[in-house]
Amino acid sequence: MPDSQVLGRESRYGTPAADQIMTNRHYTIGYSYYFRQAKWALEIVDPDLMDIERADNFRPDYRVPEIFRADLADYRNSDFDRGHLVASANQRETDLQNSETFLLSNMSPQLPQFNRKIWKKLEEEVRRLDRKPSISETYVICGPIFDFDKATTAIGAEDNNGVSLPIPHAYFKSILTENTRGTLHMWSFILPNKGTRQTIDSFLVPTTQVERYAGIKLWERLEGSKVQREKSRVRRMW
Repeated sequence: MPDSQVLGRESRYGTPAADQIMTNRHYTIGYSYYFRQAKWALEIVDPDLMDIERADNFRPDYRVPEIFRADLADYRNSDFDRGHLVASANQRETDLQNSETFLLSNMSPQLPQFNRKIWKKLEEEVRRLDRKPSISETYVICGPIFDFDKATTAIGAEDNNGVSLPIPHAYFKSILTENTRGTLHMWSFILPNKGTRQTIDSFLVPTTQVERYAGIKLWERLEGSKVQREKSRVRRMW
């Protein structure tokens, strides 16, 4: 794992392992060569909205080796969205900050009825949480989940770049807030990659469950019995 000094401030409470860790100016990606997409994406929510338009400049991330790298052709005519992990609307202080969220290393194949509905709604809820006067900082880590008891399909197999992208069965999002008194709270979600009529709070799970399903360790620099109790509980929505 890279020296913590080269990572952004979003890594303050730890970064899970990954094949390649890429530090952007405003968020960090842990990339999986096996799945040809991010294993996780970590950010501090920073929607200090200026007059910044959504960049929409989707493009490959040339830091990823070519044999593992997604490109625009992989999503073309696939019926899947290039689903943001770090939300564009979370990073809008400068044009460059927003543009970085459109690197394909920050994308994962999401069904439109998932990406544009409940995933988007959860992103909006996280920004609402971050706006609360009692919240000093909001850290978010999210990524795909693959259920190895189920068949996995892929997009991009029909183009000529030699790369296909497995379609996740679900996604996780884990939120860690630090309030003005220095108290840490956690909320974690697992949402199937499909449309749903269920409410967001019905997908709340203990953070320890995300760790088991995603095969990663979350917020690993936080230690002690209070942290373990927080990771094992299901806190009510804010």
